[in-house]
Amino acid sequence: MINAAMKTNGTMDRNSILSINIPEPQSVKNQNNIMTLIKNPRGGSPAAAHVSQPQYGQSPSGQPLNRPSQQPQYGQSQGRPPQQPQYGQSQNRPPQQPQSRPPRQPQVVQPALTAGQQNTASTSAISAARPIPALMNKVQKGQKIMLSTGAPDAVDACFGWNVTDARCDVDVSAFLLGANGKVIGDSWFVFYGQTLSPDQSTKFVDGGIDREMIQIDLNRLNPQVKKIVFVLTINDALTNRLHFGMLKDAYVRIMDKSGKELVSFMMTEYYNNVISMMIGELYQHNGAWKFSAVGNGVAKDLAGLCELYGVQVV
Repeated sequence: MINAAMKTNGTMDRNSILSINIPEPQSVKNQNNIMTLIKNPRGGSPAAAHVSQPQYGQSPSGQPLNRPSQQPQYGQSQGRPPQQPQYGQSQNRPPQQPQSRPPRQPQVVQPALTAGQQNTASTSAISAARPIPALMNKVQKGQKIMLSTGAPDAVDACFGWNVTDARCDVDVSAFLLGANGKVIGDSWFVFYGQTLSPDQSTKFVDGGIDREMIQIDLNRLNPQVKKIVFVLTINDALTNRLHFGMLKDAYVRIMDKSGKELVSFMMTEYYNNVISMMIGELYQHNGAWKFSAVGNGVAKDLAGLCELYGVQVV
């Protein structure tokens, strides 16, 4: 082993390396003297180091050694037992019994879902269905009706639905629009992430017997707001290939503060190419508030709806 302190900048030849490991007084090259170094430890008699050792093949007296006969070289005949047959040669082995394997079960390959297919075989249990409340004043899709003969001070928009695929997580949003059909500001959009409008007139709350609810104080509502659009969206619908063909029993009912139903609408059409549904809207007409049963959908998620209604999404 070379010590780091012995390393030089130049190239070391073989002789210099040997000189590192062999003491100088006894550095010799022939085989006899090497044997002498091994048998005579350092510090022995100097004369002993120069005693001539017997040559290879001679006895100490100089007579030839009676060596045993050499073993036959590789390839020569030896009295060895017969070798076993090599791989591929005939062997007297007992025949192997064939192993009986159980028949393979056929594999069932599920096809990939497309955007227009409905997945009703979800791996998780379908969320518990909720009963539909009694809808007293139902209207049909496209129908428009005045809320009441008098101007209501406040109303509750109540929403419900059931799903056939448990992955469907439905949300409700309300867009407060001006006369141009766009929001009057980026904050005029109420949903689970922004539960109160800037004028504090419109509030997102849990629905009680309904799934979700949006409360609207019409007296506090900004006069620039001429229409409130209610939208149902499916969370992560684009990523998970979900659509409104996986929903049923979707409805909206407009209640006054006494709990009386003013109008209600239940959807009857569910589309496989729709992931957001404008279920209904409140709008002003000649100073009175009316309800329109829209029931039309688009293939846009919540961010796409924000862009549609003029909300700048960061």
